[in-house]
Amino acid sequence: MKLKEFFYFTKSDRQVLLIVFLLLALALFFFWFLGNNNTHTSLSEADSLAITRQMEQRQQWQRRPYRRYQQRHYQYAQQSKVEKHLVAFDPNTADSSVLLGLGLQEWQVANIYKYRAAGGVYRRPQDFARLYGLTRKQYKELEPYIHISEDYLAASTMYNYEPAVERDTIKSPVKIKPLERVAVNAADTNMLKKVPGIGSHFARKIVQYRQRLGGFYDIHQLLEIEDFPESSLTYFVIPNENLRKIHINTATLNELKKHPYVGYFRARAIVDYRRLKGPLKSLQDLKLLKDFTPQAIKRLEPYVVY
Repeated sequence: MKLKEFFYFTKSDRQVLLIVFLLLALALFFFWFLGNNNTHTSLSEADSLAITRQMEQRQQWQRRPYRRYQQRHYQYAQQSKVEKHLVAFDPNTADSSVLLGLGLQEWQVANIYKYRAAGGVYRRPQDFARLYGLTRKQYKELEPYIHISEDYLAASTMYNYEPAVERDTIKSPVKIKPLERVAVNAADTNMLKKVPGIGSHFARKIVQYRQRLGGFYDIHQLLEIEDFPESSLTYFVIPNENLRKIHINTATLNELKKHPYVGYFRARAIVDYRRLKGPLKSLQDLKLLKDFTPQAIKRLEPYVVY
């Protein structure tokens, strides 16, 4: 193909190319014209005034000298013009000249005025010792001269109140006689409190432990209660055991472990024995287990059935 034929365009192609070149030329012209005229961002008149005002305020602030806030001052005599002179005074009514004459500082006098203005009252000389900045030496020097007027004392000091003594209307339970006895498995707390040495605390403990055991079969089981008075044992009897017993071959783990003489580990051992070897015929079947000592078996025996 010849080069002349490669660049040959039809009339319609030449018209399209001409239009494209014209559009590109117009676009370049507008970009160049607008770019030269908008090199800086334009601001509105309101924005310009706001920026100018902020700059002026900043300059004025930088030139402004440091000023302290004016504090409120109380009117009292100048300390430099008052000579120290100890006199009897009431801190509730003494004026500034008297207080300054006692050797107090101006700011201490101001604090006294503030305290009184807020409704504070000095009811005794020791209250004046709470004055801020007052040293022990100053207070010991001023204490003999502090005299509080009776008008500022509490009204309750006008009368001598005697505390009312109420008679104890709660009668102590009548204790049983030395030869009388109480059935420990049937008595309620009121009856138990009649036993010498037994009060509300031990009466409640006896009932609670009796319910956990299923009843007492021996008076000495009461000593298993913490700090139980041994001297009270002679007043108890067990005419009939009437114990609540556990069916050891059918009771669940939870039922077994609730008994004070079983607990979790012995209950677990009983359940495991039943699972592996079948029903128990006697607690002696468990004697080879470390938790079932002869003493433990003897204590538990009255409370189980097979």
